[in-house]
Amino acid sequence: MRAVIQRVSSASVKINAEVKASIKSGLLVLLGIESEDSREDIDWLTGKIARLRIFNDKNGVMNLSIQDIDGEIIVVSQFTLHASTKKGNRPSYIKAAYPDRAIPLYEQFVKAMESQLGKSVSTGEFGAMMDIELVNSGPVTIIIDTKNKT
Repeated sequence: MRAVIQRVSSASVKINAEVKASIKSGLLVLLGIESEDSREDIDWLTGKIARLRIFNDKNGVMNLSIQDIDGEIIVVSQFTLHASTKKGNRPSYIKAAYPDRAIPLYEQFVKAMESQLGKSVSTGEFGAMMDIELVNSGPVTIIIDTKNKT
């Protein structure tokens, strides 16, 4: 499981020009799911995201988590995070999970993230063509891959 986490002052997801999700201060999480990912990956990654200290404290030091600031999260499934560009110029997505495997894991991830935060998490729509708008605050962008835990 691979996540690109962006600290945002605002973010939204539009599908067919209609806003599906919108947040103020918080995180936009782009989530790529591999065929070998499991519940263990979900639990580890959601815990890591919930505790990630990338928000400024009163002294301007990144010392606060999404929980500390009571921020919001949008989670968007993005299989292209598992693109391989080793051969040629057309990316291969062979490691990305097929929808029958990815959708349940994505839904479990969202529920686990909600459990970590104690509140609802906004989402995109799995498999939909989406327009993502964000104002990256900082900018702060963190990439986490559950295959690189140690």
